[in-house]
Amino acid sequence: MTVIDIPGSKSVTARALFLAAAAEGTTTLLRPLVSDDTEGFAEGLAALGYAVRREPGAWHIEGRPAGPGAETADVYCRDGATTARFLPTLAAAGHGTYRFDASEQMRRRPLGPLTTALRGLGVDLRHGGEEGHHPLDVHAHGVKGGALTLDAGQSSQYLTALLMLGPLTAEGLDITVTDLVSEPYVEITLAMMRSFGAEVRREGRTYRVAPTGYRARTYGIEPDASTASYFFAAAALQPGRSVTVPGLGTGALQGDLAFVDVLRRMGADVEIGADATTVRSTGTLRGLTVTMRDISDTMPTLAAIAPFAEGLVRIEDVANTRVKECDRLDACAENLRRLGITVRTGPDWIEIHPGTPAGPVEIATHGDHRIVMSFAVTALRTPGVTFDDPGCVKKTFPDFHRVFDTFVRTP
Repeated sequence: MTVIDIPGSKSVTARALFLAAAAEGTTTLLRPLVSDDTEGFAEGLAALGYAVRREPGAWHIEGRPAGPGAETADVYCRDGATTARFLPTLAAAGHGTYRFDASEQMRRRPLGPLTTALRGLGVDLRHGGEEGHHPLDVHAHGVKGGALTLDAGQSSQYLTALLMLGPLTAEGLDITVTDLVSEPYVEITLAMMRSFGAEVRREGRTYRVAPTGYRARTYGIEPDASTASYFFAAAALQPGRSVTVPGLGTGALQGDLAFVDVLRRMGADVEIGADATTVRSTGTLRGLTVTMRDISDTMPTLAAIAPFAEGLVRIEDVANTRVKECDRLDACAENLRRLGITVRTGPDWIEIHPGTPAGPVEIATHGDHRIVMSFAVTALRTPGVTFDDPGCVKKTFPDFHRVFDTFVRTP
């Protein structure tokens, strides 16, 4: 059995950085993810005037409940969707003028439902180019609060940003959601908000957030369940292999750990304990039809091992993967076809037929870290697989190739 220590969760680290910045006092984050996305978030906080001190294994953030310390700031969000969506929302609770921009990749990703909601709360926010996309200027004068309606069918991050804003408003927020994707990520948000002292409750499709503010604390970051999916899939794919990931067990916050339930349905042996999860190969993988709306970040992982199943794999209800770092549905289909696999796609689904992927093939990554890490698993049983941009894994796991290679070479 191989034990793999997975880096901290990107989703948890980003939320913790927001909450720490908004809290009264100094927060220490233990084992935060160190990657392009999280470093960009921390640098954005520093640009806004928050004191951030980073040392190995721990980041310390001095909270500012009244908002950014800087009256004006230019913030570059890199490729980070959490940075690009959370930081303008945090800044809106303060007082000043803040300009946000991002990479070309992030500029293409939608922001409209969030900025429309913020405007509905009275935030003076202006897009510098295409409406509903970066760049944008926030002329902040605090947020009174109130009630709003939100469509979070493209991204749960819109709802998360507004939920985290709620305790910083003068009167609190009532958010009624008309559509919601990746709901387990919202559950992460609610649990973390409460751990920082917020009062939030859900009544049907409405979330009610009290204007409590936040309290600083020491907070440990759990391993990234989305990243763990590549190692779980690799173990399930290779006869005789198993892998254990410490820190992800029955009490894990992240919904993406449910990917192991998909592997179990395909025939893998899965054990979820209190403090760790283990996946063992049984030598075969079965085809299946699965809805991945709530764990869509692991859709490429499943697509990458689907050809090795004994039957058809159909993945449904993943339309939101078309507006990630790239159109992941099309990217998976494109690369599987390059490998000689029969694939069909629709607006929110993909069907992958069993077959033997054949190289040599250069995977078109589209600058997407999850495409690289997913097809690295395919490469375990497909000689000759290379990547046109292997380095884009720096977004969430800069050391991925070394760690994955070590895993592959360890009996």
